Amino acid sequence: QVQLVESGGGLVQAGGSLTLSCAASGSIFNIDVQHWYRQAPGKEREFLALVSLVGSTKYADSVKGRFTISRDNAKNTVYLQMNSVKPEDTAVYYCAAAVRVSAGTEPTFHWGQGTQVTVSS
Repeated sequence: QVQLVESGGGLVQAGGSLTLSCAASGSIFNIDVQHWYRQAPGKEREFLALVSLVGSTKYADSVKGRFTISRDNAKNTVYLQMNSVKPEDTAVYYCAAAVRVSAGTEPTFHWGQGTQVTVSS
């Protein structure tokens, strides 16, 4: 079994910063692409950023230049550094990862349980 656990959410003032973490545990050979998504009340889940096994990144336009995704492969952990946050960044933030449980197998997709981020104006 693979588990993803997010941490670091909370209340932050507009213009401030917050760093989210997502640690994967369980039967893991390696983790391919890691993602961050968010879902605001009444809205669909939104892609924010991804980082590949070799460190290539991609961002949604809504967070480009403000958020930075990074990973520590030794710790099976992905991070989301959030700078210059805005009230519209308020949402539940989810990590997701494509995980291989053994060499030569196709990765399977896993989601974390989410962490709430609230940005006050």
